[in-house]
Amino acid sequence: MKHILAKTATRRSFLTLAAGGAALAATASAQSAQAQVATKARIVIIGAGAGGTALANRLVKRLNGAEITLIDPRKEHLYQPGLTLVAAGLKPADYVLSNTTDWLPEGVTLIQEAAAAIDAEARTVSTSGGQTLGYDFLVLAPGLTLDHDAIEGFSLDLVGTNGIGALYAGPQYAAATWQAAQAFTETGGVGLFTRPATEMKCAGAPLKHAFLLEDIGRSAGTRSKMDIHYMSNNQSLFGVPIVSEKVRMLFGDRGITPDYSHVLKAMEPGKKTATFATPDGDVERDYDYIHVIPPQRAPDVIRQSGLSWADKWTDQGWVECDKATLQHLRYDTIWALGDVAGVPKGKTAASVKWQVPVVEDGIVSAIAGTAPTETYNGYTSCPMITRVGRAMLIEFDYNNNLTPSFPGIIAPLEELWISWLMKEVALKATYNAMLRGRA
Repeated sequence: MKHILAKTATRRSFLTLAAGGAALAATASAQSAQAQVATKARIVIIGAGAGGTALANRLVKRLNGAEITLIDPRKEHLYQPGLTLVAAGLKPADYVLSNTTDWLPEGVTLIQEAAAAIDAEARTVSTSGGQTLGYDFLVLAPGLTLDHDAIEGFSLDLVGTNGIGALYAGPQYAAATWQAAQAFTETGGVGLFTRPATEMKCAGAPLKHAFLLEDIGRSAGTRSKMDIHYMSNNQSLFGVPIVSEKVRMLFGDRGITPDYSHVLKAMEPGKKTATFATPDGDVERDYDYIHVIPPQRAPDVIRQSGLSWADKWTDQGWVECDKATLQHLRYDTIWALGDVAGVPKGKTAASVKWQVPVVEDGIVSAIAGTAPTETYNGYTSCPMITRVGRAMLIEFDYNNNLTPSFPGIIAPLEELWISWLMKEVALKATYNAMLRGRA
C-alpha cells in the first residue's frame, strides 16, 4: 500500500495546487455577489452540518439586517466524506473533525442545543434547553439518524471487537472499524459488507469499504484467505443502472461475491453469526468480519413535526418538499436541505453544494418579493474508490443520467488516479470552501 501512495506523491502536489486555485476562484466569484437585500426576517436553520453552515454563510452575504439562528448541539463539525478513509487506515480519526464555530460568520447566532419540537402553524421551534424561537423562514437541515437499535444484538460498543465494523457512526467508530478490518485483511476469513433497505447517505460508502479492504488484502498478500461478500439490499449494486453494472463487473474481476436481497436484521456477536431477511425467508450467515450499516431515518424532531411525507418513506420520515425547489409542499416558509430532504436522490455532501444555492435563492426571493430562478436537478456525486490510488468519479441526476463535471478529461466509469486524488485531497478543500459559502 505504501508504494502505491508514494507513486502518487508528485501528482498529489499538483492537484493540491489545483484545488487551491479552484478555491481562490470560488472566493473571487463569491465576492462579486449580488447586492444585499435589506430585511428584518427571522431565519432559523436546524442543523449546523454541511448544508446549514454553508447556507448561513451565503445568507449573511445576501441579506442585510436578517436575524439568522443556527440550532445544533454538536460542538464538532464532522467531515463525513473522510470516514471511509479513516476506516481503511488511510487517515487518522481527527482528519474529519473541526470546531463547529470555526465555520460560522459574524452575524449568525448558534444555539448549541437540540431542536426539540417544530410548530409549523405557529412558526416556532423549541429547543432541548427550553427556548422557543419564532421564525419567518425555517430551514430543516438536521441530517439523519442511524437506527442501530433496529439491528438486534448490535450496539456501538461492539465496534472494533469480534470482527465488527461500523464506519458511519463517527470518527472514533471509523478508527475502531479499521482495527477489526485490518485484522481481517491480515488473517482472512469470511467478510460480509452490508447495506440497509432504507434510503441512506453516501450509498457508495459500503462499496468503497469492500473495495478498499479487498485491495489492501491483495497488497498484503493475504487476498487468497479472504472470502468477501457484498450483501445488497435488493437486486442491484447501485441506484444508477449503468454504475450498478460496472460495479458488478469489477466485483467479478476482484472476486467479490454479491449476495442480492440480503438485509441485515440481527447478529450474535459471540457466535459471529448474522441473520439476513431475504425474499425466501431469514438466513443465517457466519462471518469473521462484518461491516454494519444500519437503517437510516429522519431525526425524531422531524418525524414528530408533521412535516414528513405521508404517502412514501413512511418508515423513514423524510421531509415533504418539492424536488426541484426543496420548498415544503404545505408550508411555503419552510425548506429542506441535505440528508433529511424527501427527494429521490441527493444524500451526499456534493448534493448539498448544489442544493444550498437553491434554498438561498428561495429565501432571498421570498424576502424580496421576486420569483426564484434556481432549481435542483438531483445532482449527486460519488467518488467511488475501487482500490488504494484509484477511483471512479460518478456524478448523476434524478433521471440517472451521468453528469460528468470534466467531460473528455475524467471518464466517470474508469478507475483513475486523478479521481482518487480528488477524493483523497481536493474534495476536502472544495468542501471547506462550500462551508464558507464560496463554492
